[in-house]
Amino acid sequence: MKYIFLFLVIFKIIKRRLTKLQETMGFQTSNSTKRIAQSIFKAKEDSIDAHENSLIQRTTKNFIDNTQTNTTEYDSWVVRYPSALNSFDTLMKAATEKRIIVFLDYDGTLSPIVNDPDRAFMSDEMRATVFEVATYFPTAIISGRSRDKVKDFVKLNNLYYAGSHGMDIMAPSMPVRSSDSKDFDIVRNTNDIEVPFQPAKKFLPAIRELLRKLENEIKEIKGAMVEDNGFCISVHFRQVQEKDYDVLEEKVKSVLENNPQFCSTEGKKVMEIRPSIKWNKGNAVEYFLDTLGLSSCTDILPVYIGDDRTDEDAFKVIQSREQGYPIIVSSVPRETNALYSLRDPSEVLIFLSWLAKWKKASY
Repeated sequence: MKYIFLFLVIFKIIKRRLTKLQETMGFQTSNSTKRIAQSIFKAKEDSIDAHENSLIQRTTKNFIDNTQTNTTEYDSWVVRYPSALNSFDTLMKAATEKRIIVFLDYDGTLSPIVNDPDRAFMSDEMRATVFEVATYFPTAIISGRSRDKVKDFVKLNNLYYAGSHGMDIMAPSMPVRSSDSKDFDIVRNTNDIEVPFQPAKKFLPAIRELLRKLENEIKEIKGAMVEDNGFCISVHFRQVQEKDYDVLEEKVKSVLENNPQFCSTEGKKVMEIRPSIKWNKGNAVEYFLDTLGLSSCTDILPVYIGDDRTDEDAFKVIQSREQGYPIIVSSVPRETNALYSLRDPSEVLIFLSWLAKWKKASY
């Protein structure tokens, strides 16, 4: 954005000078007129040039100062939350003889944040890398999206999926293997059919009704979008004009006031509405570890990578276990319960690729 602003300022100045040049050429009808016009214009031009040069200098200086400030702040932040790429060798050295389990958020972690949530596609390269990681380590994607929707985005069958911030968990269609090639049991009923774990199932009728009310309330706010995520609802406002933010927030609050069994949290240009139960992504991590029979093991190393505020609950769980690597994905400094950081999905891709190569090289 800063680059664009600087470009527009310079472009506007150049355009103005070209206009003045054309005007000057139009004055050249006689020698006397030309001298008067040039004299007047020269005086004005000197004044304008001084002003414009000053404007360019101030704009450039502010741009550089802000960039340096942001870079300095981020560099200081990375000292507290070291880059998982720069620390990779150290992390893997500590992981020797450990059983790694990988947990991943989706939006902003495996895919970029986009204006249209229906177009948050992961790249083919990311998909291939996640597939490879899941062949070496038990891997689960824990997303705020509905479980079916995130699975449709990822299109892989060799890992676990948890949708609705962990309130809808399903085992994979293929046995998940540990890093030592032993099969883990997956959740099945007595007929050997995979069954979901849905701690908020009793809220489904109320969620359907709440969804209808929200859609009706915000339909006149341009750019607002209500997304049905199964056991939670997302109200997106990335494309809403800033002047309408307060109106949208008030409308959502008015709906929730009559539905105290639900709560709202705010993410990246989205309001997440969930049942008010003690279940979050941290509980989902604990559930997976318990399901895999690893909750009481001392030789496991959970790796959780996520960018959202809701991922903080999972970071807390891993920190409380005093084993594992909670990794935040962020390009700006922010308070977090993570221990390490990655800047964006492109760095997530590199980290996961290195992780798979590290395991492959150990065979």
